[in-house]
Amino acid sequence: MPSVLVVGGGIAGLWTAVRAAEAGCTVELVTKTELAEGSTRYAQGGIAAALFPDDSAERHYADTIAAGAGLADPAVVRVLCEEGPARVRDLIRFGVGFDRDESGLERGLEAAHSRARIVHAGGDATGAAIEAALVATVRRRTVAVHERTMLLDLLVEGGGVVGAVLLDADGAVVERRADHVVLATGGAGQLYLHTTNPAVATGDGVAAAARAGAAVADLEFVQFHPTALAVPGTPLISEAVRGEGAVLRDASGRRFLAEAHPLAELAPRDVVARAVWRTMAEQGGAPALLHATALGGDVLARRFPGLDRIVRDAGFDWSREPIPVTPAAHYAMGGIVVDLDARTTLPNLFAVGECARTGVHGANRLASNSLLEAAVFAERAARALLAAPTVPTPVPTSPESPDVDRSRARREAGRAMDRGALRTLMWDAAGLERSAAGLEAAASVLAGWRAPEVGDRASAEDRNLLELARRTVAAALARRESVGAHCRTDEPATQIPPAPYEEAA
Repeated sequence: MPSVLVVGGGIAGLWTAVRAAEAGCTVELVTKTELAEGSTRYAQGGIAAALFPDDSAERHYADTIAAGAGLADPAVVRVLCEEGPARVRDLIRFGVGFDRDESGLERGLEAAHSRARIVHAGGDATGAAIEAALVATVRRRTVAVHERTMLLDLLVEGGGVVGAVLLDADGAVVERRADHVVLATGGAGQLYLHTTNPAVATGDGVAAAARAGAAVADLEFVQFHPTALAVPGTPLISEAVRGEGAVLRDASGRRFLAEAHPLAELAPRDVVARAVWRTMAEQGGAPALLHATALGGDVLARRFPGLDRIVRDAGFDWSREPIPVTPAAHYAMGGIVVDLDARTTLPNLFAVGECARTGVHGANRLASNSLLEAAVFAERAARALLAAPTVPTPVPTSPESPDVDRSRARREAGRAMDRGALRTLMWDAAGLERSAAGLEAAASVLAGWRAPEVGDRASAEDRNLLELARRTVAAALARRESVGAHCRTDEPATQIPPAPYEEAA
């Protein structure tokens, strides 16, 4: 049986490790901090799947295609929606206690879904429940776990990946060799000044894969969540709150989403986020206001217990007053190019979860599809680990990006990178709205910064952030049209998403 090195401790990494160990593989799992830390545990809204009699995989497919602004890969979306229900049932077998009502599983509605299909646990603690169940399952399997161990680079020999270079818990640089490496390192929200992501989200896997020669794509498609609480730390206010009936208003009380899209607060995320962004610009940067008072204190406390604590700890009684919200970087639709079995363009290297570019999200992720994507493709990756090697997955067609590595000598002699300055630059130039002038100026600044010598976790993260900032800006410059989450103010939108699913007459 093959040996497998899994890098990352969220749903994608844990799932792959469990299934690979069950199949008899020798499995090591490394994670940058404690095993339970990462983006999965902070996922609030839930997991979407066609589990109910009034729903179908076909409806879920159509909703996902529509949200993806014409760029979601139909074959991949089909796999997600058809295999999703079985993966949710697997989670139940793993021990996830999804919330229930008199009819069975309780479900909610979120933006751009044509049916209420989002199942949740602990009200708004779905990610934490999934993480806890999978961590407990990993502990019961023969998986060697190395915490506080960070990926530095991939080992490549003979054109294939044979392991990884790691920074271990004692600060030593070590090598781990394996027949297969599975990257499950999450996104790169820390590229931006405002993000809902935890501090560990620095794009380590995507950067390391790119340095090793794996194809990456769609880095310009960054999803900004429309409603993060406008306080230090910008904690996420789940879309499910709007699904229950909360509305967004400007400082004067105008419900601006009703004017921006027929679905108002339940429009696709990119539409809602830009409407909030523009409303804030119109009122001098003051946050928009989320009104959840009509739901009542009892409903808010029961349905959203974690959020209720967060909001009240920030000094707001959202049962009686609106709360200030702002967009924040939330999810990376792009990443390491993979096929339907999570294989990358480098032999023996797999990628699952947010670090992977499956093509399922297109230009704009449908709410609550991220946990489902991680489960579906981690399951497929674990099965593929046992199969004979195959040819690398083809690189998808995308705009040509400028060579981001043409000025190595200049960069090595340039000014030392400052993470705060980088995050501000990305927020201003490559955030919710971009233009050629702003992106070109940002590219020039980034080219003049020098990546630090890697000596500890912070310097390794800074190297990865600078790598991904350059690539993201280059990709945003190369894609000249506005589509989905990529909004170019100097270019018109050239693709119009199809309408949500409707039954045939």
